[in-house]
Amino acid sequence: MRMLTKIPKQFYFFLAVLFVLNLIQSNFTQLIFDEAYYWYYSQNMAWGYFDHPPMVALMIKISSYFFDGELGVRLVSCLLSALNIVLLWLMIDNPKKNQYIVHFFVLVFSMTLLNAYGFFTLPDTPLLFFTSCFLLTYKHFIKNESLPLAILLGIFMAALMYSKYHAVLVIFFVLLSNIKLITKPYAWLAVLIALCCYAPHFYWLYDNDFVSIKYHLYERPNGAYSFEKYTLGFFVNLVAIFGLTFPFIYKALLKTKNTNLFNKALIYLTYGVILFFFISSFNRRIQTQWIIIICIPMVVIAFNYMLNNKQALTWIFRLGLINVILIAYLRIGLVHQPLLFNFYYESHGNIEWAAAIKKEAGNRPVVFENSYRNAPMYSFYTNGSPTFSLNNYMYRKNQYSIDNSEDNVRGKDVAYISKYLNDFSFSYQREDGGLYKGIFIPNFQSFRKVECIVEEQELTLTTEKSIELSVYNPYEQNISLQDLKFGITYMDAYKTPIQTLGITPTANTPNTTQLQAKDTTKFKFSLPTTKNENIGYFRVVISENNLLFGLNGKPIPIN
Repeated sequence: MRMLTKIPKQFYFFLAVLFVLNLIQSNFTQLIFDEAYYWYYSQNMAWGYFDHPPMVALMIKISSYFFDGELGVRLVSCLLSALNIVLLWLMIDNPKKNQYIVHFFVLVFSMTLLNAYGFFTLPDTPLLFFTSCFLLTYKHFIKNESLPLAILLGIFMAALMYSKYHAVLVIFFVLLSNIKLITKPYAWLAVLIALCCYAPHFYWLYDNDFVSIKYHLYERPNGAYSFEKYTLGFFVNLVAIFGLTFPFIYKALLKTKNTNLFNKALIYLTYGVILFFFISSFNRRIQTQWIIIICIPMVVIAFNYMLNNKQALTWIFRLGLINVILIAYLRIGLVHQPLLFNFYYESHGNIEWAAAIKKEAGNRPVVFENSYRNAPMYSFYTNGSPTFSLNNYMYRKNQYSIDNSEDNVRGKDVAYISKYLNDFSFSYQREDGGLYKGIFIPNFQSFRKVECIVEEQELTLTTEKSIELSVYNPYEQNISLQDLKFGITYMDAYKTPIQTLGITPTANTPNTTQLQAKDTTKFKFSLPTTKNENIGYFRVVISENNLLFGLNGKPIPIN
């Protein structure tokens, strides 16, 4: 509290202006698709979700207690963003900083994603905030190891991990910068507290067959390496997060020395994250937000460098002002689409298309095929209308694959939205060219949680022997085999579907006509002949009631 009273009034004035600006932006900007998806998380609070830990859902749930609409999704993000700026300021010790408050705010506001996460509610928002909490606490801890600081460190490490799995990089590289921490009892206490706080999520992962870890490590689709898309794209992202100020920002990093343990932690964290994702860029495309963690140490590093280097102070301020003007223009464009030269962003037109589909669907639940993005967006802008994302073999699993949303539409008359429809009863053309096509299906039936399990791993396309297949029905009802069709989806080495062929598996028990509820049925099948080459995997898939095949089996490698 004493530290806060030492902050000049001018600082709080700029902070208040930025906070009010973010509130206004939050209220008048329609949700983006990821925010709608995380809003859907918050409708059923849990200790974990398919793609991420639960912090983002908790933020939205808290926001919803105070406001409706978009602000009911983003309020906590605005608060955390403002508090994050205070924490960044407190990490800077230079006595000259009070003379350059305007320069500090220009530096912070000019960082593109740090700016965007001032109001968007995404997992990176709490990740940034708790990174600052962790670093500021660590700064005090290395000066005075104590029980209260060890407890805080543990809590903030857990909060980091509850925000996003990338948080492990923050903890690891700070530890690497001060390896002597492994000899400190209070450091071990902090780790123990963090593990205890994180235990509910560990249990959730265990209870859900580590679905999040398996997806991120093994099942996430990828593509063939491309220097332009992967490695060069990574370097473009390093420039994009700082905009025009990037030469001086990175010069500040290069010029900063390990003068103390805290500076060393900032440097290790920045270089560590950059190196980690540089190496990763040879395997996959690096998304811009994955490297946003470096913005926190870089604010401290760059501002300290500015205070001691007149040229850097001048140029970062000038270029930062240009960044600020461009970002302000883009932020206005998030609300009013014409200002972006007719560029159509995902925060535009959602109210309109949701209303158009609602007009056709009436009170029917709406099933979106292959769109965990459209389903929650429609629900949000139609006051919680029931929706479901039906995922077929050309898509990927998501939160709708593991929750009970399918139960809410089974047996109902639904409006079914799919780009794969040839004949449709209604449609809506988005301004960006996207076309929603829909039909009405009475007594809708889908069983996408039926699991197809192949134990054998050493398989080839020329395998002649029968392959054992276990089909588990997790539902409370029997499923008639007459309503099901089995198939094999062949995929390339990057798990991209190439071809799907039908198969007729033979039940081990004669005269089997149903998949019994909560039971496993044994079958045998043979791989169908394909003329396609470069096949790396296959997946057993099921179509129920003539829907497109689902994602019932895991990718099995073919040698």
